[in-house]
Amino acid sequence: MSVRELVVLGTASQVPTRHRNHNGYLLRWDGEGLLFDPGEGTQRQMLRAGVAAHDLNRICVTHFHGDHSLGLAGVIQRINLDRVPHEITAHYPKSGQRFFDRLRYATAYRETVRLTEAPVAADGELARTGGYTLEARRLSHPVESFGYRLMEPDGRRMLPDRLAAHGIKGPDVGRIQREGSLNGVTLDDVSEVRRGQRFAFVMDTRLCDGVHALADGCDLLVIESTFLDEDEQLAVEHGHLTAGQAATVARDAGVRHLVLTHFSQRYSEPEEFERQARAAGYEGELTAAHDLLRVPVPKRR
Repeated sequence: MSVRELVVLGTASQVPTRHRNHNGYLLRWDGEGLLFDPGEGTQRQMLRAGVAAHDLNRICVTHFHGDHSLGLAGVIQRINLDRVPHEITAHYPKSGQRFFDRLRYATAYRETVRLTEAPVAADGELARTGGYTLEARRLSHPVESFGYRLMEPDGRRMLPDRLAAHGIKGPDVGRIQREGSLNGVTLDDVSEVRRGQRFAFVMDTRLCDGVHALADGCDLLVIESTFLDEDEQLAVEHGHLTAGQAATVARDAGVRHLVLTHFSQRYSEPEEFERQARAAGYEGELTAAHDLLRVPVPKRR
């Protein structure tokens, strides 16, 4: 059975709190798992969330600040300890190669798994599989940072009334899907485009073109909202977004489900992030994330 959901492992910004672990987010996409920004403590949070090393196929790091990457050492060693049988690919800013190397080999361990390094140097496509395309876009932060976007290929939705009108039924339905036409009837005559689902992961950044490009048309957007709107100047100075800014991006991009996260430890009431997001005019489904939360990707339109 295919599962598409976000498993939130941690939601803190800069330092963990009593109730929030450092960052960590697992996207389950059918039979694959993409781990984003494993901060310190991610390996333990995976255990609490029921996520195994065998569930991982890709690791995507937005940038090399500690709250987004210090968990790499433990996760990589756990992958090898558990002898994950398949290849795992790691994406991260190429400019941070020295940091990745230090974390990958932070201590002695026995390497048993093929971990492929695929650093990101510029905007563009990173991978294409049968189930999705993974892209990266540059963000605006004091250190080089990239956001990630996963897109399912568009498909076709068969229309029963049009099939019936053309007398197409039974095995002929599969035939027209495979061949594109049947007895003068084209696939376009009896179906319509079913847009593939889209997911984006946007962490530490100011407002920039990359943020908008990543969010465009997303079914599920995970985006940092480190500060509340009254602290917008702090957000600009430190390269972050406010709740209102994140929600405005989602509103303008037509996002269906907005997940706010990466909250500064200065705030204790996540409800205020939701209130400010609504005040910015976002009307879709809205979640202020907490640790160990599971968020399903919205069903296809």
